[in-house]
Amino acid sequence: MATLLLALAVIFTGLYAGMMLIFQTGIMPGLARLPDEHFVPAMTRINETVPRPLFVTVFLGLMAFPAAALAVPVDGRTDTQRWLLIPGLVCAVVNNLIPIAGNIPLNNALAAADSASPAVPASEVRAAFESPWNRLHLIRTLFIIASFALVVSAAL
Repeated sequence: MATLLLALAVIFTGLYAGMMLIFQTGIMPGLARLPDEHFVPAMTRINETVPRPLFVTVFLGLMAFPAAALAVPVDGRTDTQRWLLIPGLVCAVVNNLIPIAGNIPLNNALAAADSASPAVPASEVRAAFESPWNRLHLIRTLFIIASFALVVSAAL
């Protein structure tokens, strides 16, 4: 059971790290090229689409599986494996707290401003959103990549 939980921890953390990296290196740079009046609705539609059941399952699984792997007693688990899995879990939790505290409120403000359009100019909406969102996303991407590296190392 512990081996299965650890394998699921690697898979879910890897899936999420991949998604965050794609956003960091492809999606956001692509959106950055859009004019303001296209960026705001495009990002709003992405924010509406992402939090679907599969995403939420991975979002929660990347914390649940490492925690479960730690909770199940394993004969032969080394202290090194345990001490790699613990910070991997901590990085995953921090990764999930960042959007809850930062990105989601920014997403909600973007959606509210987009629905108020044209009352607020798209350039102002974008200026208030894009840089802070990207900064938070970079931080969470680094945390989830660290989490993935630690969880994989614990599984070796």
